[in-house]
Amino acid sequence: MDWLKKITSERTGDFYYTGKHSSGLTVTVYPKEKNNSTYAIFGTKYGSIDNCFKTAQESEPHRVPAGIAHYLEHKMFESEDGDAFERFAKTGASANAYTSFDMTCYLFSCTENVYESLKILLDFVQSPYFTEQTVQKEQGIIGQEIKMYDDDPQWRVLFNLLDALYQKHPVRTDIAGTVETIAKITPDLLYQCYHTFYNLNNMVLCIAGNVQPDRVAEMCDEMLKPAQPVQIDRIFEQEPDHIVKARVEQKLSVAVPLFELGFKEKVSSKRPSVKEIAETEILLEAISSNASPLFRRLLDAGLINEASFGNEYFEGPGYASVIFSGESKDPEQVAQEIKREIENVRKNGFDRRIFECAKKAVYGRNIASLNHVGSIANSLVSLAFSGRELFQYIDAVAQTDLNSVMARLENQLHSEFSSLSVIFPNQ
Repeated sequence: MDWLKKITSERTGDFYYTGKHSSGLTVTVYPKEKNNSTYAIFGTKYGSIDNCFKTAQESEPHRVPAGIAHYLEHKMFESEDGDAFERFAKTGASANAYTSFDMTCYLFSCTENVYESLKILLDFVQSPYFTEQTVQKEQGIIGQEIKMYDDDPQWRVLFNLLDALYQKHPVRTDIAGTVETIAKITPDLLYQCYHTFYNLNNMVLCIAGNVQPDRVAEMCDEMLKPAQPVQIDRIFEQEPDHIVKARVEQKLSVAVPLFELGFKEKVSSKRPSVKEIAETEILLEAISSNASPLFRRLLDAGLINEASFGNEYFEGPGYASVIFSGESKDPEQVAQEIKREIENVRKNGFDRRIFECAKKAVYGRNIASLNHVGSIANSLVSLAFSGRELFQYIDAVAQTDLNSVMARLENQLHSEFSSLSVIFPNQ
């Protein structure tokens, strides 16, 4: 297991092992021997935004229907001999999968039979099986899923916002695609996307919990099928800096209006560093956490409720936005208060006590997450695909100062690049 190198955090004392297997797969093992459970993720750097791409050997790009990454995720659990869920049921593991904007992940959690479950995971993700009949059958199933999301207020408030912020980037398109786009998906297209993006050199295996690195390495030697290195060029149209529209609304079955206020950012070909991510997380904590002056004012005025109000730094390949969200009887007033607070901070800065509290809160959350194997594995996969490292991020949070957070604000949260999405009650 010489190819697995130990990475240790001097700050926390935690450690994990990571390296590139001879097959091309990046493998990360985070042992937590005192845990009863284990969580494993086998992911590929392939998400809903990857609808136009080519490999280094190809001269012309492929353009595929929206929703194909999600469709492929659904189909991967099937085989000629049955379904992967049935196999996991025999080992007692709980299995699942998800497709996001920039990755697709297959996972299981268990308290026993770890290596038997790992064998199933490595087997079925490397064994695609598509036929005309099964692909056509899935179109009806996913079509119903799409229609359900069309009626989901939380889903619609987000995608209405993305549609208002982004003009060309495919992040504005529903992860599952549309009924029209999935009707164009064929077995040949699925195989084409599979063989491009499910190359082990484009994938990561992360396991956290009661697991032994040498046993994982042995399982990789047994199960992984070597792959030739692949260079995938993901092609996106140039996204303008300005937004599409400043406001969008829809009526659905909700008791109280839902809102999302997004601030679009200019992006480069390089994603934000761990330092920049840390600065943004602390900035948002200081501006709008439940310990912030803004939160207290909004709560006292009856404009928000404590349970729903929050924020997120929403970023990926070619896109980045800060999003504030929640329920409110007056979303427009909440948006104005948030913008007013941002401009006040931009002009006058933070009280040092507020900054220090925010920094400690972000640091504490990240340290606490190291106690949860699911959080660890999901973070390791996401960080691997974005070119970041877990302990370096924690160090960046600890080392961030007030001046660097204020400097980060210069590039974020500008009102002229903001949009408000609201879902109002039907009546």
